[in-house]
Amino acid sequence: MATVRYIVHDVDQAVAFYREKLGFRLQQQFGPNMAILERDGLTLWVAGPNASASRPMPDGRKPEPGGWNRFVLQVDDLPALVADLRQRGVRFRNDIVTGPGGQQILCEDPSGNVVELFQPA
Repeated sequence: MATVRYIVHDVDQAVAFYREKLGFRLQQQFGPNMAILERDGLTLWVAGPNASASRPMPDGRKPEPGGWNRFVLQVDDLPALVADLRQRGVRFRNDIVTGPGGQQILCEDPSGNVVELFQPA
């Protein structure tokens, strides 16, 4: 099983997004600081501003959400899912891209972290 940690602005908002929009199951939540979610063998830790993972590094850099690293969720009908998520207010960084391996698109959680939705060819 793989585990990914995302730094988020608001843990409750992140939990709602991943549960309601992407079908994750909440395993455990530690108030506003951190939550553990799971889907298809992927464990996702979302860490809020007061979580230990959000503390500044020795050189002063502070972990923050966003960027381009991401995990991939494989789906069965990408166009239908994208249409549904758009209607529910999910932000996307691009339109569906088709390549030799299939189709993909990048959506963002409420903190700007990227999730790739992928449908194999």
